[in-house]
Formats: sequence, structure tokens, C-alpha cells
Amino acid sequence: MRGSITVAATEFGVVVLGLVAAVLSWQQGIQKTTFAAIGQAPEFVATRYVTPWLLLAAVLVAIAGLCAIDAAGRVVRVRRDR
Repeated sequence: MRGSITVAATEFGVVVLGLVAAVLSWQQGIQKTTFAAIGQAPEFVATRYVTPWLLLAAVLVAIAGLCAIDAAGRVVRVRRDR
């Protein structure tokens, strides 16, 4: 029983780390470049989406979600068995 609580706590830690890594990855996946105004042409901001970073963010969120579901299930089973 004590082992399940330890595993659940570790999984919740993995969830937090996974979500932080997903946010950082998402921020890397959206790159903005600003082109200054030249003559009559106005300033222009181009947005580039970097697919590998965005895909990594999506995978990290999915893994964090699965870990959260498993950890919640372990906690519910431990409480139910008491």
C-alpha cells in the first residue's frame, strides 16, 4: 500500500515536469521574426511554426495525462482498500 502511494507521488511529479517541459517546447515551436519598415513598406511580423517542437509538446501533454490518470487511479484504489 505504501509503495502505491510512493509511485503515485512520483507520477504526479512526472506530470508537473511533463507539463513544464511541454510549455517550454511549445514556446520554442512558435518563432516570430520582425522585419523593420523600409520606405513605404510597413513593419511586418512573420510567424514560423516549428513542427518537431509542437509535436514534442503534444506528446509530453499526452504522457502527462496518462500519468495523471494512472496516479489518480492508484490513489483511489489505496483509499478504497482502507
